[in-house]
Amino acid sequence: MQPGLERTRVLLDLMANPQDTYPIIHITGSNGKTSTSRIAAAAISAHGLAVGSFTSPHLERVEERLGVNGHHATAHEFAEAVADVAPFADLLEQRTGERPTYFELTAAMAFAWFAERAVDVGVVEVGLGGRLDSTNVADGEVAVLTGVSKEHVRVLGSTLREIAIEKLAIAKPGCILVTGPLPAEAEREAQRRVAELGIRRRKYGEDYRLQDAALAIGGWMVTIDGIYETYEDVFLPLHGRYQTRNLAVAVAAVESLFGRALSPEALREGVAAATSPGRLEVIGRQPLTIVDGSHNAEGFGVLAESLDEEFPSLEWTVILGALGDKDLEGMIGHLGGKVGRMFATAPVSDRAIPADKVARVARAALGPGVEVRQVAGVDAAVREGILTAGEDGAVIATGSLYVAGEARPVMRSMAGQPSGAAKL
Repeated sequence: MQPGLERTRVLLDLMANPQDTYPIIHITGSNGKTSTSRIAAAAISAHGLAVGSFTSPHLERVEERLGVNGHHATAHEFAEAVADVAPFADLLEQRTGERPTYFELTAAMAFAWFAERAVDVGVVEVGLGGRLDSTNVADGEVAVLTGVSKEHVRVLGSTLREIAIEKLAIAKPGCILVTGPLPAEAEREAQRRVAELGIRRRKYGEDYRLQDAALAIGGWMVTIDGIYETYEDVFLPLHGRYQTRNLAVAVAAVESLFGRALSPEALREGVAAATSPGRLEVIGRQPLTIVDGSHNAEGFGVLAESLDEEFPSLEWTVILGALGDKDLEGMIGHLGGKVGRMFATAPVSDRAIPADKVARVARAALGPGVEVRQVAGVDAAVREGILTAGEDGAVIATGSLYVAGEARPVMRSMAGQPSGAAKL
């Protein structure tokens, strides 16, 4: 089946184009797009608007991909959404001879589900890249590029320039482009796209910026110089300094949509309620257990900085698994001396790197002083890792959102939390 947007366009045409019935903030980026999406949606909701959120991939349950005002779809609602779209998928097959792919179907479901619930705004996260992503049938009033680094090189291209071009394709005539910090190659492409389309741009460091971020209990106290206003004393209840930059991008995106300053009180209320499951998320305390979906070398560099800053002097038991085209050596190299032992594993995915290869690369990268064990399955690796670390230890499961999603319920169970207790 050929990649492209035509199947999704035909499918949505058959459904009367629900994506055109509300304004959209469309978000892409190599890192940070889900957190930025969730923070933006929380801020919009706190201003009294109904906001739909479409994110991917899910961590534990597919229903997490669809949400309105911070509450994801129930299993029953998701099943109803599938049933609503199914007849149109049949019509698509009759007209074109092709069925929609999984992601094409879920994107169409999200657009229709939001329209049915009469949302005021949709916050839509790109699944992969941008240009050929199924969500790119929508014309966002605001297009957001959180950042660019090397990822999915077999699909998006091997250079930062090529990857940036793919992602910047979500910017359409008439939109406002909001960009986070960009490397030079991506910056040049952003400038070219803006000139080509004749659109407005809001650039990090010029039009808005993170002014200050102070570590606080359970998160960060942040000051943002927005496009229209400076917002002081905004508490962000997420771990990782990088989340404060995601907050700045989210604020600029919402300001761009509104065309004005935000209510400081509503912003504080919304951000205080923001969550970002699977992103440096603390699950248990004895031992300290964390899941993190970092999946490329840049993400691991940021993860290493975050562990140093918020959890200094700890030696980590690392459960590591990753998908196909990742720079494993570069990822592991960033963790360096923080690793006391590593459990190499593989998540449930046909794109997963085999556990024996993860173990082989880890042994070469970490050297003979660090024990590396190969364990079949994330569940078993997490259990063995937690038991080995003991109550005073520190355990992190990382390398992929698939790893984070599989590790999360096991960590909750071993921390004595009921299933589903962690906030989604």
